[in-house]
Amino acid sequence: MTDASPFPLNVWYMAAWSEEIGETMLARRLFDTPVVLYRTGDGGVAALTDRCPHRFAPLSMGERDGDQIRCPYHGLTFNRAGECVRNPFSDRIPRAAVVKSWRVAERDGIVWLWNGDGDDCDEAAIPDFSMLDRGVPPLTGYMPMAANYEFGTDNLLDLSHIEFVHKGSFAGNGVIFAGEHSVVEEGDTLRSNWWMPDVDAPGHTRGVYPPDMKTDHWLDMRWNAPATMQLEIGATPAGGARQDGCIVQQAHILTPETATTTHYFWASSRPTPVADEEIDKMVRGLLEQAFIAEDKPIIEAAYKNLDGADFWDQPPLSLGVDAGGLRARRKIAALLSAQQQ
Repeated sequence: MTDASPFPLNVWYMAAWSEEIGETMLARRLFDTPVVLYRTGDGGVAALTDRCPHRFAPLSMGERDGDQIRCPYHGLTFNRAGECVRNPFSDRIPRAAVVKSWRVAERDGIVWLWNGDGDDCDEAAIPDFSMLDRGVPPLTGYMPMAANYEFGTDNLLDLSHIEFVHKGSFAGNGVIFAGEHSVVEEGDTLRSNWWMPDVDAPGHTRGVYPPDMKTDHWLDMRWNAPATMQLEIGATPAGGARQDGCIVQQAHILTPETATTTHYFWASSRPTPVADEEIDKMVRGLLEQAFIAEDKPIIEAAYKNLDGADFWDQPPLSLGVDAGGLRARRKIAALLSAQQQ
């Protein structure tokens, strides 16, 4: 990785959900780098660059020997630190027989990868997603996206699109137009929030509030670089306290696969510790409809429609409600400019 990287350095990127990683090796391209992840004997997660330094075969195609990986091409074996520990053709191990071992942290059911200088690595900078677990793990999902990750950020920080894009799932039914939007910067954190007082009970309260009950409804989105977002969807009887309301917590975390493709990880809290397979199935279907059938096509089409041009060179029209996405883009641009200098 060089200072000319098109991706921010010295930040945490989501690599996978914890449940995705077991003894079987998981190959995943992250920030245009092939990475192999696997669960080690002590329960931790190892992450190596998925490229043997000999003839560049993917180590993920090889075999595990305990916590070691044997290359499928010529048998060089590497430990979890990326050091070659066996050369089947000689007792001598070449000095260059090493692959990068990535700094990994696992928290809140998420595996994070540090992309940058190890001396600057700070696990305290990992965004908090503990709110997703309410006594039972959240529903989680994954969606590949044929678009640059910042286009996904634009979509998530401008939730006014629900009135038009999500007519089959989360349609706002006009509540966005009755609301107030604000963007607040708190250091490295952006908050793009909607407040919609005295509106009919939104869809996520179905079965909790009568549909014609007047509620105060909010959509609070938190953003941290490069594209890690947490959404609180809430409603309370009009005039009531927020903490007593009906609240759903979601994660929307985007990790660039390449400059033109993205890993979109999502999660939604479950409202009760009592497992209900039918409710889970219904909620998952609704979320997948919203993300896969509704968000994904418009994001990909908008990105493709630029025909490779730079976002700022068009230039983009601003409607005010899109201020969150524009500020996030400027923060990313500032990070890239600083690391290039």
